[in-house]
Amino acid sequence: MKPKKNPNAEIGRNSSLYFMIGLTSVMFVTWQSLEVKFYEKESKAVKVVQLVDELKEDVPMTEAIRTTPPPPPPAAPDVIEIVEDVEDVDETIIESTESSQDTYIEDAMVKIEDVAVEEVEEEVVVPFAIIENVPVFPGCEIYDSQEKRKECFNQKVQEHIRDNFQYPPDALEMHITGRVYVQFVIDSQGRISNIEKRGPDRLLEKEAVRIMSLLPQVKPGQQRGRSVSVRYSIPINFIMQE
Repeated sequence: MKPKKNPNAEIGRNSSLYFMIGLTSVMFVTWQSLEVKFYEKESKAVKVVQLVDELKEDVPMTEAIRTTPPPPPPAAPDVIEIVEDVEDVDETIIESTESSQDTYIEDAMVKIEDVAVEEVEEEVVVPFAIIENVPVFPGCEIYDSQEKRKECFNQKVQEHIRDNFQYPPDALEMHITGRVYVQFVIDSQGRISNIEKRGPDRLLEKEAVRIMSLLPQVKPGQQRGRSVSVRYSIPINFIMQE
C-alpha cells in the first residue's frame, strides 16, 4: 500500500507556530515542577510516660488539746467609804533654814587689811653690754674698773670654750662646719641658765650647749645696787683644719 501524498500541501507553512506552542508548553511544565514543594513525612516518636502514684506514708496528725480557761473572777464593786473628821490633825510647818538676803553675817566678812599680799618682784634681765656692775668671772676680781672686768669676763669665756671644745665626730665625718650663736642668762645667783642656740646643724648646737653648761658660777651682776639677771651672747665658730 503506497502512501498518498498531496502535492499541493505546504508542510513548513505553520512550523513556527507549532514551535512556539511547544516551547511555551515545555516552559510552563518546567516552571510548575519548580514551584511544587515536596514535604518529607516526619516520623514522630510518641513517648508514653506512665505516672505511678507514689506510696504515701500515713503520718499521724497531732491534735492540740485545747483547755478552756477558767472564767475570770467577778469584779469587786467599787465601794467608797466616807470617813468623817474625827480629830484635828496638826500640820507640821517646816521653816526654811536659809538666810535671807538681808541677813548680815559678820563672821564671814573678811577685811582686806587682814589679807597679806605678797609682792612679787618682776625679774629684770639686763644685757651684758649695758649692765652697771658686770658679773665677775673667777679670777677677774683683781680689776677694779668695770671695763677691765668686762674684758676679763669675755677673755675667760673664750678660754673656757677653747679648753672644753670637742669637735663632734659625726660632724667631722660629714664635714659639717659653721657658726653657732649661743645666748644664756647669768641669774641673780650667778648661775648659768636658759641656754639658747642657733646654728647650721644640731650636732654643732649640741656641742655649744655642752660647753656653756660647764661654765662655773660667777658673781652676779648688779643694777642700782641689787643683783639682777644678765643676758650674755657669744658666737662659736666650728672650723675644720686640714
